Amino acid sequence: TAPTEAEIQKKEALAQALADTLNLTEVEWLDPVDRSLGKLKANESIDIIWRFKNIGSKPLVIENASASCGCTVPEKPEKPIAPGEEGQIKATFNGSGQGSIMKQVHVYGNLKPNREKTLSFSGEIDIK
Repeated sequence: TAPTEAEIQKKEALAQALADTLNLTEVEWLDPVDRSLGKLKANESIDIIWRFKNIGSKPLVIENASASCGCTVPEKPEKPIAPGEEGQIKATFNGSGQGSIMKQVHVYGNLKPNREKTLSFSGEIDIK
């Protein structure tokens, strides 16, 4: 189905916010950006959450969150995060692989000083 007028306007507003460098904002990560999960069970899904707070003066728009492989599915906030508000990036790892693993989630938005932030998690998959 074709997008509604409201969906088109929302996408245009998000694109404008990202294009306008005056709308960059700062984020304080409330959880470590590099997470060690310790021992993990093979083929057992686990959710990893990174909480953040918008400490800037502009609404935070997370345009995209992508993972380094198909074994990890990230989720981002759909609405802008107002100054002073908190949000989260969630990633679901499917537990595939064996031995030591290290995965990355790339977050893109109107972040200052860099528009991209890389989050990561590591662990040891027990194959028993």
